[in-house]
Amino acid sequence: MKTYRIIFVLLVLSFISCDLFTKPPETNAVARVNEMYLYKSDVSDLVPEDASKEDSTLIVTAYINRWARKKLLMDGALLNLPQNQQEDFLKLVEEYKNDLFTQAYLERLVRQNIDSTVTKEQAQAFYEVNKESFKLNDDILQFRYIALPKNAVNLDTINKRFNRFEIKDQRYLDSIAVQFKSFNLNDSIWVKQNVVMNRIPVINEENKKQLLKKSNSLRLQDSINLYLMHIKDVRFRSDYAPLKHVKSSIEKIVINKRKLELIKSLENDITKDAIKNNTFEIYN
Repeated sequence: MKTYRIIFVLLVLSFISCDLFTKPPETNAVARVNEMYLYKSDVSDLVPEDASKEDSTLIVTAYINRWARKKLLMDGALLNLPQNQQEDFLKLVEEYKNDLFTQAYLERLVRQNIDSTVTKEQAQAFYEVNKESFKLNDDILQFRYIALPKNAVNLDTINKRFNRFEIKDQRYLDSIAVQFKSFNLNDSIWVKQNVVMNRIPVINEENKKQLLKKSNSLRLQDSINLYLMHIKDVRFRSDYAPLKHVKSSIEKIVINKRKLELIKSLENDITKDAIKNNTFEIYN
């Protein structure tokens, strides 16, 4: 299919080149702007496999025209812009090129040398030193819940196992989860209060303070569903965030700090090695 597409594009281009351009000396070229040529290989992958002949012609022609405009504008710039401005632009281009290459090289060296492991002790130490930075902006909770039809089969068993929540109960609830409208049995994760309210519409601004309390077990219902819910823990706005809640952020901060320190060390080592090997000299 791809071979057919390429052949079709090349046939289209043969007509376009005859109609729009003077035939160039390069037999594989489809367009020319001064001494610059656009070749069939440059446009052979432009057209989707399912494109019609008309769409293919439009796509290729539009690309050729865009290419020509850019080249013509560049030629015009080189002819008409002041020499000092062109030199300033070339310096900027060279600086950007150097930045791209050196950044890529440093990132490669960092990937090869950085320690990306953050231990519990390291995360705890960072948390304690920077605790004021980890005050909460929202109320958060650890909770589990099940939403199910009010006439669900084995409701008493489900309710009993949900409240007891031993390992065997968790396995049982997992095994029948297909019966639930929605559920979350992982109560080790901290979530924002609005997540809880979105999942359990019975809870709203008026009753949330009364209902969303630590260690509170709830059995709520609306016109359609029954909700079993247990609040494992609660932290309020302006409280310190639990370490587990911010651990991933701490790991990113610690690793990024190591990265910056490693880059500085690598840059210093490269300079020292160059001086030692006599490839870098400063003349007084």
